[in-house]
Amino acid sequence: MASTSASIEIPVPADRVWQLIGGFDSLPDWLPFIPASESSEGGRVRSLTSEDGGIIIERLLTFDDKARTYSYSILKAPFPATDYVATLTVHEVPGQDASRVEWSGVFTPVGVGDDEVVALFHGIFSDGLAALKQTLAA
Repeated sequence: MASTSASIEIPVPADRVWQLIGGFDSLPDWLPFIPASESSEGGRVRSLTSEDGGIIIERLLTFDDKARTYSYSILKAPFPATDYVATLTVHEVPGQDASRVEWSGVFTPVGVGDDEVVALFHGIFSDGLAALKQTLAA
């Protein structure tokens, strides 16, 4: 298995960040490369549409509103990986009116080297968190 993670500090309180990203179906609200999301199975499955029309189906595995975190797996996606599980967490920055958001994942590359898939997901996580920070700054 391979893994990667990215984090970013945002000068916004953790509760406000979580209010935006804590809904499992909220990616289109802050992630520009996912313009559409449709939920099913009582909100436990989301079908995402990427900018290029690709479909990604993900299942919510764990959700903790108090700890401001959730984990999910990919059921179907055009990525060269299986056994993908990712976690998105919003942490308070002690003594500041700010938060640190962390997005991490583990996965098994298929047909390509670990480095290629790590770079792919690290780019998604990093670019996504940068977009989150920009959305909250607006």
